[in-house]
Amino acid sequence: MDDPHPVRLSRAQLLAALAGALAVAMFVLFAAVIPAEFGRDPTGLGKLTGLDRLWAPREVPLKASGEAPFAHEYPTGFRTDVVEIPLKAVSGSPADFQIEYKVRLKKGATLIYQWEAVGAPHPDDLYVDFHGHTLAARGEEMTVATYRQANAPALRGALTAPFDGIHGWFFQNGALKPIVVRLKLAGFYELIPAGQPGNEGGVVANVPAGEARPGF
Repeated sequence: MDDPHPVRLSRAQLLAALAGALAVAMFVLFAAVIPAEFGRDPTGLGKLTGLDRLWAPREVPLKASGEAPFAHEYPTGFRTDVVEIPLKAVSGSPADFQIEYKVRLKKGATLIYQWEAVGAPHPDDLYVDFHGHTLAARGEEMTVATYRQANAPALRGALTAPFDGIHGWFFQNGALKPIVVRLKLAGFYELIPAGQPGNEGGVVANVPAGEARPGF
């Protein structure tokens, strides 16, 4: 049965009701919908009520494969060095146009490197053998690993040492003119003193190429 006395709202009452409904809708939007759907919490109520967590994806822990952990701590400090190695033209004594230069690394330590052949006339003038090996005592076996062999004007990358030992490069200049190998290193490693295994050529780091091989 129809109400014989229907409620009639004035224009002001209708506008007030509409404004109230709009305010409630905006409150729900900013306090609940936006935190839950978009991960934003302009009012702070999403964090208080837990609605902000509804937006976040389900967390799935990543399991390490093998024995190597994702993060490492190192006994040696982080360091950077620049090594400029002069090589003469490919003639005369092999000691003039080829050399080995390595650094010491513990197993799992990281070495970041970048080198370029400065002054090489052609892209394939420099031959490089990037490798490493353990320091075995007399009569013991020596573990060796080859990482990269190439003729290239420049290379850059990173190495995670597979074992304790010395790791680095054999450089051979195939050009008919002298060149300089400019090697930049960063990471957790130790430089090898001149004359010791890995630096038999007596290379001095962090000096200009003209001073890097005394007596060369």
